[in-house]
Amino acid sequence: MGTVSDWKLPWEAGCRCGQIRMRVTEAPLLASACHCSGCQRMSASAFSLTLTIPKTGFEVVSGTPVKGGLQKDVPHFHCPHCKSWVFTRPGDGEEFPFVNLRATMLDDARWFQPYIETWANEKLPWANTGAARSYGTQPDYDEYEALIGEYHAQGARP
Repeated sequence: MGTVSDWKLPWEAGCRCGQIRMRVTEAPLLASACHCSGCQRMSASAFSLTLTIPKTGFEVVSGTPVKGGLQKDVPHFHCPHCKSWVFTRPGDGEEFPFVNLRATMLDDARWFQPYIETWANEKLPWANTGAARSYGTQPDYDEYEALIGEYHAQGARP
C-alpha cells in the first residue's frame, strides 16, 4: 500500500456550498464508478464516483451531514443546505470499516480515475469510465483484497 507521502495526504473536501467540510488522512482503499440505476438517480448523472476510505482516515470537520436517499439500505449523507451527496457509510459506519466519499467532493479531484466500475449491467450505453476492471454487478467479496492491492500498485495518485 502507498505511504502517506505517496498520496500527499491529508486531503480536504467539501460540499458545493461549503457548509460540510471533510478531511481524508489515510490512503483510499479503492476508486470506483457505480453505474447502478440508484446511483444514476442520486447523482443525476450516468454513474457515481467513489473513493473508499478507511473510516479511521475520514472525518467531517465542520457542518452536520443529514441522511438522504432511500435511507433504508445504505445511509447516504448529504449537505442539509445545498443537498450535495457527500458520502455513504455502509452499515451506518458500524458494520463496515470504510466510508465511500464521493470523489468530486475533494477540493482537488483532477487526479481521480476509477479503478473499477460496478453495475455495468445497468450502465447507459454511451457511459465510459476508462476503469481497469468492470463488473456486471459487484466483485465477489473475496476479490476485494486483490483489487485493493492492484489499485495501490497501479491506481491514480494525486
